[in-house]
Amino acid sequence: MNRSWMSKDRRSKDYEDGVENFISFAIQNSAHQNSIKCPCLQCGNLIFNTPQKIREHLFFYGIDQSYHTWFWHGEAALSSGPPTTRAECFDRIHIGNVDHTVEMVEAAQDDCKANPKLFERLLEDAEKPLYPNCKNFTKLSALVKLYNLKRRYGWSDKSFSELLSLLGDMLPINNELPLSMYEAKKTLNALGMEYEKIHACPNDCILFRNELKDASSCPTCGASRWKVNRRGTKKSKGVLAKVMWYFPPIPRFKRMFQSSKIAKDLIWHAQGGEFDGKMRHPSDSPSWKVIDHRWPDFSAEPRNLRLAISADGINPHSSLSSRYSCWPVVMITYNLPSWLCMKRKFMMLSLLISGPQQPGNDIDIYLAPLIEDLKTLWETGVEAYDAYQREVFTLRAVLLWTINDFPAYGNLSGCTVKGYFACPICGSETYSHRLKHGRKNSFTGHKRFLPCNHPFRKHKKAFNGEQEFRSPPQPLSGEEILLKMNAICNSWGKKRGRHDKSNVTYANCWKKKSIFFELEYWRYLHVRHNLDVMHIEKNVCESIIGTLLNIPGKTKDGLNSRLDLMDMGLRCELAPRFESNRTYLPPACYTLSRKEKKVFCQTLAELKVPEGYCSNFRNLVSMEDLKLYGLKSHDYHTLMQQLLPVALQSLLPKHVRHAIARLSLFFNALCKKVVDVSTLDKLQNELVVTLCLLEKYFPPSFFDIMIHLTVHLVR
Repeated sequence: MNRSWMSKDRRSKDYEDGVENFISFAIQNSAHQNSIKCPCLQCGNLIFNTPQKIREHLFFYGIDQSYHTWFWHGEAALSSGPPTTRAECFDRIHIGNVDHTVEMVEAAQDDCKANPKLFERLLEDAEKPLYPNCKNFTKLSALVKLYNLKRRYGWSDKSFSELLSLLGDMLPINNELPLSMYEAKKTLNALGMEYEKIHACPNDCILFRNELKDASSCPTCGASRWKVNRRGTKKSKGVLAKVMWYFPPIPRFKRMFQSSKIAKDLIWHAQGGEFDGKMRHPSDSPSWKVIDHRWPDFSAEPRNLRLAISADGINPHSSLSSRYSCWPVVMITYNLPSWLCMKRKFMMLSLLISGPQQPGNDIDIYLAPLIEDLKTLWETGVEAYDAYQREVFTLRAVLLWTINDFPAYGNLSGCTVKGYFACPICGSETYSHRLKHGRKNSFTGHKRFLPCNHPFRKHKKAFNGEQEFRSPPQPLSGEEILLKMNAICNSWGKKRGRHDKSNVTYANCWKKKSIFFELEYWRYLHVRHNLDVMHIEKNVCESIIGTLLNIPGKTKDGLNSRLDLMDMGLRCELAPRFESNRTYLPPACYTLSRKEKKVFCQTLAELKVPEGYCSNFRNLVSMEDLKLYGLKSHDYHTLMQQLLPVALQSLLPKHVRHAIARLSLFFNALCKKVVDVSTLDKLQNELVVTLCLLEKYFPPSFFDIMIHLTVHLVR
């Protein structure tokens, strides 16, 4: 029967006729004509209904469009239909496991060219049953699944060896399961991707590679390549002082195209998509389109890759008391659909920089091998085989941007992220002033981002005592930034004393020339480094919660904040009063009484949300101290966007509560899966008004660099 009606408008005549034909077909092939499985999106062939009820459901909810073979309604099931017997189910699993494992082994064929026998043994393990007459697992597929569980849940090698031994005893006698971790590694090592251990100077001056690969000490600082004992001599085993693990991306890109399914997904962005004014994927962004317009020869091949990288420090020991910090650099492929590109499977670890100290601004030293491969992928490309289209082609790639939290943003981009000019977008036009008593920089003056005729520009008393008629600062283009960076002479290493600040002037705001400018296209990109929205959102929410609950060390209000207000001549009614050896701070409009704090904390503690939505706030709220403890970034994310306006209902004056709610609505609109481009200008204007409202109510100490950076998130 014709199935085209299933995808048509439910108000159309074709859909109506299709529903009637389907119900007639189902009634003819049903033993109980008054009880038929309903194929609508809500019932999903799980619930029996009358024909009239099914007709209503199909018009109200629509039919499941993936239900092409009507085997639940009497149609003969094709080979792709659901299994009808347990034996058929085992056959399907067996075939699927064999096909998937053989495909994985064939993808590793290039890595086994030097040892053909190794490839033959891998192929044999991929097809060999786990034990005689086993229909659902092969030796290699079972081992891969067990090893994935080991890595996912952090089992030790010793516990994994004991598990293998126990499973071997449970299985039939003639099973093929390895009995120890050592034997398992010998089988799995051939499937792994190659990596390169590059020796590094312990002071981050150089990498011992190319012409320095045989050097025994750093030519810059003189540090030994090897760890030394207390006597100052090299240890007998020659232990390396510092190592970087480099995972070359080119072989991994080739392997992606050797899978026909992944190769098909990698051209998803070019499969007839039309821009309808909504942003669902980076392919809808101007940064993607500038590549298409400026380099049409690159965009003519849809298989060419668009990449992004992210770097941050992590504590590999899962101990808060440990200060050890290693830095992974992760690469993301944006050619994939939005539901795949951020999956763990496709997030490639490119670099792993060992600790214990973070590389800081010297991270460019470690990025050099990756930049060389990116230059090769852009300038000449590499030959790759496309298993989907069954042809050899030249694969090229472009790096669109980096995504980091704010400290790492400064390390990778080379801009200053502290001091008077901490905003990398405003640059030398950053508006900030030093608070005398708070001894920190305050980033206010958001009136300049308002429309030129906005009445707030003329208000003085409620803000900083001045009218504002300046235009907002214009971000520098990549070519303008490169001109400023060319005047900086880079020097690397931790042992050269404090960084030479002669090149970092207030007009420059740059502390090094970023290695990314070695990529010839980097200067022409719209946005080279992205602010991490969730990192900023977490810090903004933490400042709001700390100030409202007056948490020591977290609040932005206090004696010094009130004294700074007095120095600026603002809100004299909030001036501190010194009475009989005690200091009294009058309550501000954002101050919560103890009773109101209890209501706020109790509201959060009693919230019931779906499982997996966020942490259980009952475990994060202390009713004794009236504080929040142990919130993760995702908890702040849900608190800022949905829960905070609910918890603050009827607790603050209306104007303050509405200003905070406006900020919550901004983050909620910004983090949607689908963003309407036509609303972005309005969203930006509303955010600037929100920041100005917060300036009227909160003290200047509240406006640290994180609050200011929200004004650039829409960009």
